[in-house]
Amino acid sequence: MMKKIALILPLTIGALFVVHAQQTVRLYNGPAPGSESWKNPERTDTIPGANVVFVSNITDPTLTIYKAKKPNGTAVIVCPGGAFRGLAIQHEGHAVAEWLNSKGITALVLKYRVVNAPPGFDPQFMQDMQTGNSARIDSINMPFVPLAVADGHEAVRYTRRHAAELGIEPNRIGMIGFSAGGTLIASVAQTYNRESRPDFVAPIYAYTPAILGAAVPQSAPPMFLAMAGDDPIAFGNPDLYKKWRDAGRKAEIHVYSSGGHGFGLRKQGLPSDSWIIDFETWLDMQNLLVTPENATSRARFEPAQLAAWKEQGEARRLNDWPWLQRYAEDNKKLPTLKNGEKRVVFMGNSITEFWSDTDSAFFAGKPYINRGISGQTTPQMLLRFRQDVIDLKPAVVVIKAGINDIAGNTGPTTLEATLGNIASMAELAKANGIRVVLCSVLPAYDFPWSPGMEPAEKVVRLNAMLKTYARKNNCVWVDYHSAMKDARNGLPKELADDGVHPNLAGYKVMEPMVEKAIAEALK
Repeated sequence: MMKKIALILPLTIGALFVVHAQQTVRLYNGPAPGSESWKNPERTDTIPGANVVFVSNITDPTLTIYKAKKPNGTAVIVCPGGAFRGLAIQHEGHAVAEWLNSKGITALVLKYRVVNAPPGFDPQFMQDMQTGNSARIDSINMPFVPLAVADGHEAVRYTRRHAAELGIEPNRIGMIGFSAGGTLIASVAQTYNRESRPDFVAPIYAYTPAILGAAVPQSAPPMFLAMAGDDPIAFGNPDLYKKWRDAGRKAEIHVYSSGGHGFGLRKQGLPSDSWIIDFETWLDMQNLLVTPENATSRARFEPAQLAAWKEQGEARRLNDWPWLQRYAEDNKKLPTLKNGEKRVVFMGNSITEFWSDTDSAFFAGKPYINRGISGQTTPQMLLRFRQDVIDLKPAVVVIKAGINDIAGNTGPTTLEATLGNIASMAELAKANGIRVVLCSVLPAYDFPWSPGMEPAEKVVRLNAMLKTYARKNNCVWVDYHSAMKDARNGLPKELADDGVHPNLAGYKVMEPMVEKAIAEALK
């Protein structure tokens, strides 16, 4: 099982997290099948010198449910480790659930059955751990492993049966397990039936010799594995990865040079600290951090294309933060204004930029110049305002900005700072004889690229500030928000497929409103 090690139990010092679970449910209506005669009562201890909360003698398996504030439809069953002698319920259970919640994922911490033993720590077990006597340890543990795995199967079944009330999708149910918990979920991933198949699994430093099931099923779920290279217990993880790949199933493994066993979410200042970042990236690449609707929208692009955009964005951040080069050549090619021609420049972000592609007829034959740049925040727009607006000598500028500030695209900011940047653009325009149309920020209930930020109320507050500024400073005000919001102060699906960017129907609502405002500004 292992060579010389200090302890298979994850004896690591970590912060204890307060449980804010919405409910705890029993897996079985009556006694758990196979353990009806167990007599030793469940107990909770703190492992001496380690501050690890350890639950042992579990006879009544449960799921503790953590519902995300802004659920994205994904659920993960969390299986703590503990050598099948108990569960390190905090740093490999509840803490992981809270992290998953922060990503919009509903988490369910599984308290599964382990070895039923007399109270207290088994000195012989501790000695076996020190000497690497895996034969004796396995001989005690293995009769209990099938019961733990049965609890894993039942946890998936429960989650799928109750998907609607949990607010999740029945085909987006995964499992993550640590050490013995990794053994459990890898076993489920090889022995499932139709109702108990997890949609993805993540064994973290799993003990592989105890995994049940000989072969990888043809429909085995995608797998993410992580371990430290100096872990003497998880030595079989690379073989598990190879087994998955040889069966033609998707798998990804990360082996960090150091970190030991049982690191969980604990920060040690070692390479293994980054496993959770890699796991988040993996979840994102599986489209599990966004709603199914947004996943469909993202699926239009190849992963390589998305990666290339990210790389290009990083290069621009370092070399041309406001992206002055985006329209530099286009600005040079603009024809000289004809006598009496009243040019209108649209300054904004992706909602402005995509307008020309979504409804090119709106711009055709009109003196309208689109200077929107996807993803931009108001400080970036302010830096390019002279080049992309003032120097084009328009009669009117239509400014629609602010949503990406709320999303934090270029870092944290305040609504007051956003208002200040928009006001500066308006004042620069008026100082140069350009009339100003200020547009409200469109409704947004959530962001596909950054779920869980709860932008709706911030949008309402920013719009109130912008409206007050427009009235006091003789700017024409366009209230898209009131005309397009739904009951959640979001954009309804019929106006925006992803809840943020208008589709053709959305732009058709906006067009007569902005044209009326432009006409008013030109009077």
